Amino acid sequence: MGLVVNRRLSQPVLDDVLEQLGIAPVPPRRRINLCAGGPMDNGRGFVLHTSDWSGDGSLPVDRTTTLTASLDVLRDIADGNGPAHALLAMGHASWEAGQLEEEMLHHDAWIAAPATENIVFGADHNAKWRQALASVRIDPAWYSASSGHA
Repeated sequence: MGLVVNRRLSQPVLDDVLEQLGIAPVPPRRRINLCAGGPMDNGRGFVLHTSDWSGDGSLPVDRTTTLTASLDVLRDIADGNGPAHALLAMGHASWEAGQLEEEMLHHDAWIAAPATENIVFGADHNAKWRQALASVRIDPAWYSASSGHA
């Protein structure tokens, strides 16, 4: 399972989501970014957040990041509390066993990069992919959008 963190959602807005879920206050005392987490199950939300908050259903991703699918984290965020940094991803990406590795090794579909706080939780969604590439010393200007045959 994976989450896309650089595709901001224009609709719905956080207020609409909280109101639909019956989470008060609306408007919330604190806001977080909403993003399109992936093509699968996009009616379901996942809160990716820093590990300074944990609740029922929280799953550690690594030592600094946690994933929570329960409403408790959204209640705390709406009330002005919760984790230091968070985003709400609507939907997710998923792969069958070995599929992601195949796509990375043989189809150049993915590049692994460190998940820094700024890349994951930063507000500039358009810059995230460039920051991720720069962290592994890749300049997108080196590559062409078209391919040829030799």
